[in-house]
Amino acid sequence: MPVLLSFLVTTLQQSGLCHSVRVLETHPFSDRQFALKLRAELFMGDILQVRIYRNEDHIDYSYQLLRENQPVLRWDNKEHFPEISTYPHHFHSPSGQVQPSLLSGEPVADLPEVLRFLTSRSPDQS
Repeated sequence: MPVLLSFLVTTLQQSGLCHSVRVLETHPFSDRQFALKLRAELFMGDILQVRIYRNEDHIDYSYQLLRENQPVLRWDNKEHFPEISTYPHHFHSPSGQVQPSLLSGEPVADLPEVLRFLTSRSPDQS
């Protein structure tokens, strides 16, 4: 958990999008089971909330953009949409559509992808 937490915080801090990062929750249940929750305040005024739950080799994740404490968009792998081609990975768009996602469930690859997506969008597109 400490290595992943350090990666997440450092990646957010160095992204150029965040002016602060707060670790809200760390729950180490064992060496291979833990939960993390972070919030990064973005320069555009939004918040990126990151949640990771790992149990052995399985990772549940959620990367959610909040504006004025309301959800704007989210990537997650909750197993609710088996019809999506990238199941269980999916993206909740600002319009409310559930779409395929490029995320894989590996935070080291996924967080940079989320940050690239956010960098490429203007505030009114999110």
